[in-house]
Amino acid sequence: MTKTYDDIINLPHHVSTTRPHMTAIDRAAQFSPFAALTGYDAAIKETARLTGERVKLDEYMKDALSERMQIIADRIKEYPEIAITYFQPDAKKNGGDYVTAISTAKKIDEYERVVVMTDGTAIPIDEIISIDGKLFEFMEIR
Repeated sequence: MTKTYDDIINLPHHVSTTRPHMTAIDRAAQFSPFAALTGYDAAIKETARLTGERVKLDEYMKDALSERMQIIADRIKEYPEIAITYFQPDAKKNGGDYVTAISTAKKIDEYERVVVMTDGTAIPIDEIISIDGKLFEFMEIR
């Protein structure tokens, strides 16, 4: 009784004379999984990324911030170091994050409605929710 592959089972491995030998890495690449939906993983991660909501300030807080902005404006030539927390809208979806910039104030541009810091950061005045620094320590006594 003969088996099906008895005629070829002991033959030497065929080596092509016209094509170069493929490396093991190239052979493995043929069978590796591929991304049928390119960008799908990135879209899922973007959707899952959380953003914060903008806080609505009451009139009392707006007045307090306005008073602190005036103090900064009056003492701008002293380059006071301040910490400003402001809302930074997200470029890709609704919401954003609150960021705190700690630097010295260089200029308050009322026309553009930004506070320019010495490190070049431009902070929109309408997005500011708090301003702190040694400059305001005397105000806490009230």
